[in-house]
Amino acid sequence: MMVKNFSLDSKDGHRIFAKKWLVENKQPKAIVQIAHGMAEHKERYDSFAKFLNREGCDVYANDHRGHGETAGNIENLGYFAEDEGWSKVIADMNQLTTIIKEENPNIPVILFGHSMGSFLTRGYIQAYGTDVSAVILCGTGGSQGILGDIAVLLAKLEVNRLGKRNRSKVMDKLLFGSFNKAFKPNRTGYDWLTRDEKQVDKYIKDKYCGEIATAGFYYDLLKGIKEINKKGNMQKTPKKLSMLIISGDNDPVGGNTKGVMEVYNSYRKLGMENISYKFYENSRHEILNEINKEEVYNDIARWIKNLFEVNL
Repeated sequence: MMVKNFSLDSKDGHRIFAKKWLVENKQPKAIVQIAHGMAEHKERYDSFAKFLNREGCDVYANDHRGHGETAGNIENLGYFAEDEGWSKVIADMNQLTTIIKEENPNIPVILFGHSMGSFLTRGYIQAYGTDVSAVILCGTGGSQGILGDIAVLLAKLEVNRLGKRNRSKVMDKLLFGSFNKAFKPNRTGYDWLTRDEKQVDKYIKDKYCGEIATAGFYYDLLKGIKEINKKGNMQKTPKKLSMLIISGDNDPVGGNTKGVMEVYNSYRKLGMENISYKFYENSRHEILNEINKEEVYNDIARWIKNLFEVNL
């Protein structure tokens, strides 16, 4: 395998840092493009990417705005943009897809989104759904309904109180304060991520992980999630798109499967037929970093193989 770092300039001139893990000396069977989650970055997918390389897939990933290398420094972590941050991040993802397709003509592209990346991916396929062949949603969640509307309003009030660039402890506590309760007694503040204590400790020690986000970011995120769940926007999703939805059954982001099933059923009602889901018993939010991650990895490889009927 061969690993290369590179960057791309967004349409508004923002430098986006990215990485590609390539199958060496042969054409890939498929390309997996990764959209990482909130308060993390592309490097955390290195083991997963190398596994996919061994299975015959190239992997590309970028650090979203306000994350990892793209943030540029710690002060910029957790801040998308001055305006339209959500749509700009999705447009960045599509620019990476364009590069992938230019470098790999006629090779199917699978968009893999984890957590926040899964919500971004759902927005992506509403805007650019014909640009990818398939989608994997990992650690996603459902619509919050009236509570989501209230959260958007509170985030807007925090922007007015603090400004877009200042960090909002209020929104952080509102969104994530209850996630650890199901896993008492708590060893850390991030026990909800995975049962693998080494992975939790690595997350805590990572300078690019776990930062409380800015008020502007929370407003962008919550408004974006509200938009992707609107019926009119969901109907923009191509009906023929293949989709796999995976989650831990103890994942608070997915409401312990309830929210995930809501997402699955919403897509089914749209008329999407090539869609499936799987829950992993006792697994938490980061199933790619769980103690049973090999099972998750193998299921993903098997799904890709069956999808394109290739010998991965």
